[in-house]
Amino acid sequence: MAPQSLVNWFRARYAELGITGASSHSGRRTFITQSARAITKVGGSLRDVQELAGHRALTTTERYIQGDRDAQRKLIKLI
Repeated sequence: MAPQSLVNWFRARYAELGITGASSHSGRRTFITQSARAITKVGGSLRDVQELAGHRALTTTERYIQGDRDAQRKLIKLI
């Protein structure tokens, strides 16, 4: 499947479901962010998330991970 075909496929599925503001890439960002937050619970590391995402460099994976201010505050309180 060509990249643009995949974008169009996702756009059509989101439209069918009435989902607005989503893109072909938003699911990927969500998967990577949620994986990064949960990976230590199963004994893994960000390197495992990188491999699942198919990225050559961890810095690429890092760009997909969204921060969580509430989690940051809780972490600081623990320290």
